Amino acid sequence: MTSKTIHREAFAKINVFLRVLSSRDDGYHDLESLVLPISWSDAVTVRPDERLRVEVRGAPAMSGETPAGGMNLALVAALGLADVCSRAGGALIEIEKRIPLAAGLGGGSADAAATIHALNELWGCRHDPATLTQVAERVGSDVPAMLLGGPVLMSGRGEFLAPADVATFWWVVVQHGFGVRSPDAYRWWDEAGAEPGPDPEPALDAAAAGDAKGLGAAMFNDLEAAVTKRHPQIGTTKDELLQRGALGAVMTGSGSSVVGLASDRAHAEELAAAVPNAVVASGPPSPAG
Repeated sequence: MTSKTIHREAFAKINVFLRVLSSRDDGYHDLESLVLPISWSDAVTVRPDERLRVEVRGAPAMSGETPAGGMNLALVAALGLADVCSRAGGALIEIEKRIPLAAGLGGGSADAAATIHALNELWGCRHDPATLTQVAERVGSDVPAMLLGGPVLMSGRGEFLAPADVATFWWVVVQHGFGVRSPDAYRWWDEAGAEPGPDPEPALDAAAAGDAKGLGAAMFNDLEAAVTKRHPQIGTTKDELLQRGALGAVMTGSGSSVVGLASDRAHAEELAAAVPNAVVASGPPSPAG
């Protein structure tokens, strides 16, 4: 084990589109989604310690911070990696939270993915990406996508991933003061008897071409209607972004955050100044973060 301290950025994600295809016998859903990391991140630091533990500072927790067993996802990831790494030992995992949890931004999953990468280096496991992805799959459905660190087209329950070509765009992320549990959002979709959304090809083409106007018109989220029915604030925020000139707006993930697409950085800053609880971000982030 190395004695050095290792730092990783855990980038938030947005779902440019999220298409729910069907429910599965295992309780999950088959879906298609373009997952895009954005330049808003938690800071994850790992260092040797006598035991394996996690300390979290920063953003207040909302419902959904931990899985049903009550364990932080970063700790779940650490334990999963320890199971397949003969060199594993103790470690202190420090997480400086900036991304709200249970907000559809993948904050917990990003922390877990960053923890896997950092501990693989700290412990000298030397596992290849395929092995790390197997660990990530056992932690949570979004973790494999976050592990790759770039735009991905995700399918299945999240286990099938393909790198996606996405130009850099400017976004406004609007937070709400409540979280939405993913199981609830998908259950509400089931109860509504909803059908899968449109062909995502226009969104993929616009994303690759850097066509912000085309991408704004093509974004969608199949979970949005069912979640907005229970939380009308999401629809109000989306309408406000569009009225103030966003090229498109959509709920990300299972909610509750809404993202608006801007034409450039100045436009994003104008939108953020006009809408409460808004953060400006670009995506995908540069390799330097």
